[in-house]
Amino acid sequence: MNARHGLDMSYHVLGPLEVRRGRELLDLGPRQRRVLLIRLLLEDGRPVSLSGLAKSLWQGDRPTAAVSSIRAHVSRLRAVLEPDRAGRPSVLVSGPAGYALHVPPEARDTTGFDRAVGRAREALAQGRPAQARQEVDAALALWRGTALGEAADHDFAQQERSRLGSALQDARELRTTVLLRQGDLERAVQAAEELVATAPLREASWSLLMRALYAAGRSVDSLHQYERFRVMLAREMGLDPSPALRDLHTAVLRHDTAVLGAPRPPGTPTAPAPVRSSSAPPLVGRDPELAQLSALWEPSRSGGARWAVVSGEQGTGRSRLLDELAARASEAGLTVVRTRYGQGPADGGAPACPVLRLLDTLSGNGPDGTGSAPGEDGPGAVPGGGGAGVPTLCLVDDLDRAAPDVHERLRRAAPALRDAPLVVVCAVGEEQPPALDALLAELARLDTTWLHLAPLDTGEVGELLAALGEDAGPEHAVALHRRSAGNPFLLNELLKLPPHRRTGPGAGVPAAVRSIVQAQLSALPAACRVMLTHAAADGGRLDIDLVARMRDVERERLLTSIDEAVTARLLVWHAGRGAAEGHYRVPELVGDVLLGALTPSARQLLHAAFARALAGRPGTDPARLARHLDAAGPMAPVTASSSVRLPRRDADR
Repeated sequence: MNARHGLDMSYHVLGPLEVRRGRELLDLGPRQRRVLLIRLLLEDGRPVSLSGLAKSLWQGDRPTAAVSSIRAHVSRLRAVLEPDRAGRPSVLVSGPAGYALHVPPEARDTTGFDRAVGRAREALAQGRPAQARQEVDAALALWRGTALGEAADHDFAQQERSRLGSALQDARELRTTVLLRQGDLERAVQAAEELVATAPLREASWSLLMRALYAAGRSVDSLHQYERFRVMLAREMGLDPSPALRDLHTAVLRHDTAVLGAPRPPGTPTAPAPVRSSSAPPLVGRDPELAQLSALWEPSRSGGARWAVVSGEQGTGRSRLLDELAARASEAGLTVVRTRYGQGPADGGAPACPVLRLLDTLSGNGPDGTGSAPGEDGPGAVPGGGGAGVPTLCLVDDLDRAAPDVHERLRRAAPALRDAPLVVVCAVGEEQPPALDALLAELARLDTTWLHLAPLDTGEVGELLAALGEDAGPEHAVALHRRSAGNPFLLNELLKLPPHRRTGPGAGVPAAVRSIVQAQLSALPAACRVMLTHAAADGGRLDIDLVARMRDVERERLLTSIDEAVTARLLVWHAGRGAAEGHYRVPELVGDVLLGALTPSARQLLHAAFARALAGRPGTDPARLARHLDAAGPMAPVTASSSVRLPRRDADR
């Protein structure tokens, strides 16, 4: 190829075909000639035979003059591409195998697009969103219409057109992500809406739309878009959304800003050092756990990895504990690397996961177990790779939500890291998948620290109130503990309500809690929800014999519903003073959500049904029957109410 051509010629296929010499737009001739040039461009210098070109240009029956027509087109193209050629052609060349087009990669707009997108991703990963936005905007500006222009409908172009279309959507999603990072929420929402309009079955685009709407303060719209995608996916493909998108839906319901992030004003760094959030609630009741975890740092300084596993049911504050641990480690000079699974690409152990990258590199295990190849990133290139004597704290949150290959990679890495200056803390939920068992068994052989986060006790609830400056007596702490069951998440949501709405007759249910409970209830069978509603109406206690009689089912048939409700943590076992006094109870907040979903008349009918069942039951507590009769109002059965003296109401006194 001559030097002149390599320097000033450019080929553009991100829209109708254009070839430019400097600023001059070349006249390439009729449509079929342009299709021929695109066909050769796609081969990237590989020759195409005359018969292959004829088949590409005439997708049906080719004319008898096809070969002579192709040669004429080639001759005209050579005259345009190399007008000053004195010898043999160096751009559009011919040989025994056919014709080939020699064009350097940098002369193609597709190369410029791919490289600009790559630079944008790198800038975003390094915390430079402004530069990332410039690069991705420059990449998108190269598009002028449908890729491959005149050849877009030809069979030979379908694979490359599909690749370019997917790359374009990737770039648009990247730009939307950059807008979110910069806090440019109005443009982010608009860009995300355009994404789902152009690719309605692409889940990553819907995820960005949900995140953008939530960041813009439109959480209800975010939930609506999830439902819209779920219905469309079921109708069009017969599929459900992926676990990652379902987890995002739950995060919106919970207002989980640790997952969703908060709006970022322009110029805000995208990866700040771990700090304590001034808006985060005080961390109480976890001093022993923090002390045990912090004690692992010192022995790791001399070389020797330390592992810890923190478990606890949903809402007990595993992530909040890791937040505080990260802040303390940063203050102590440790490097902190953190991953949270169940939120996106890192779930499958993608190379973007910083913890896996670090552990794989230090242990010499790549994803395939073969070790790092020469020339690959070393420890110094891995985020968090600390120097000698400086431990690195790796925090792996929601490990139970990770893909099985993540568990396997950690299992392989653990014994190989015995001498590394590392502290690895893994947080897992109560319900652990079988794929996690092998990893936990391996950690059990490594002198791992095991911590379980129990609910807060009444004294710790009082401590939290004091830390918040709440001037309340011990009775308030007791009532809050009973209503929240000591769950830190539920407790903190209750404390966002006005004091008179937290406990007592006028108590309310926080919106985030209501959304989560409703989502959990909707996943249960109807029979299970009916059983829970009956228990809630009866003061929270599940009277198995009575409910079975009211529902006209065998007592044993309720056991299936009981198991389902207990598994969902919507029914708990309450141990009494003796074995005979133990019973199942619906948590107070769950009961309020269940009863709040009933219309007034439906609640009255339910209480009336309880009154009738209790009236004919030997040994019925009169006070219990009276409560149901009072709640039944005008629907109270006469036969039952005539034998019970109702307590006088304040209005009657």
